[in-house]
Amino acid sequence: MATRKLHFQNPRQLSLLYCGKEENLRSAEKLLEVAIVTRDGWLQADGEEEALDKIEAAFDLLQAARDQGLAIKNRDFSNVIEGVAAGKEEELRSLFDQATVIKTRRDSIVPKTLGQKKYLQTIFDNDIVFGIGPAGTGKTYLAMAAAVSKLLDGSVKRLILSRPAVEAGETLGFLPGDLQEKILPYLTPLYDALYDMMDRDDVAKLIEKGVIEIAPLAYMRGRTLSDSFIILDEAQNTTPQQMMMFLTRLGNDSKMVITGDITQIDIPASKTSGLLEIRKVIKSLDGIKFHFFESTDVVRHHLVQKIIEAYDAYRNPSE
Repeated sequence: MATRKLHFQNPRQLSLLYCGKEENLRSAEKLLEVAIVTRDGWLQADGEEEALDKIEAAFDLLQAARDQGLAIKNRDFSNVIEGVAAGKEEELRSLFDQATVIKTRRDSIVPKTLGQKKYLQTIFDNDIVFGIGPAGTGKTYLAMAAAVSKLLDGSVKRLILSRPAVEAGETLGFLPGDLQEKILPYLTPLYDALYDMMDRDDVAKLIEKGVIEIAPLAYMRGRTLSDSFIILDEAQNTTPQQMMMFLTRLGNDSKMVITGDITQIDIPASKTSGLLEIRKVIKSLDGIKFHFFESTDVVRHHLVQKIIEAYDAYRNPSE
């Protein structure tokens, strides 16, 4: 048995790394087979040398996350501890080789959780990425940020943003106006994210030139989308036929990000969600990745995370 003491700048810095929860430390003890004591700004671990190397590596990774501005949530802590225990230290460390900062014309955007950071790196490393998770996790916003950055640096020539025009408890036919006016409300969230990253006048000019296109999913049929960054939002409301149609639009030198929340499906219960089906169709293809967000990745009001967890517990009482 050996002892190792890790020193931090102050007690708060240390507490933030394990979310200030003793149960997280007890979990780390069990997984890494060490005994942990914390006092003031230090953490002492007792165990075999190999186990001590792992606990030190885990807290180094957590500190690296904090240094890059990420907020450590309970699930983040667990992911790091479990990853180190499973021998995935280098894989985790690759997340922090460099800070993930996305430059847009209006601001710099950085991920706020480990899940968000991994999501962005998955987008940059693959041609098709599915971002699946609850509201408020940033799955669409971060995809938009990545798309805007690729457009601004010349990596792609077009930005194409789409959503299925599926109503949540409303019927298009009863809404006022012509077809374009009826569809606009469904596309508003995409415009909102875009206006956060670019000036409205610039957006208007790029839309006029066809460099940025925001359109309902139905408008994608029969097209080949090359040299483009393509985002499909609210994909849980696609049918299997629409999902297949959309995915097969991918042209050369393009990227696709498909986002959705499988707990908020608005299509009739008699129809299958294309997002649910595609998870079964595509299990392991190079260049296509699924990223799953959790409630701990929610970056809206703190009550949003609690609401999501309450609904999950209500809908899945046996879990």
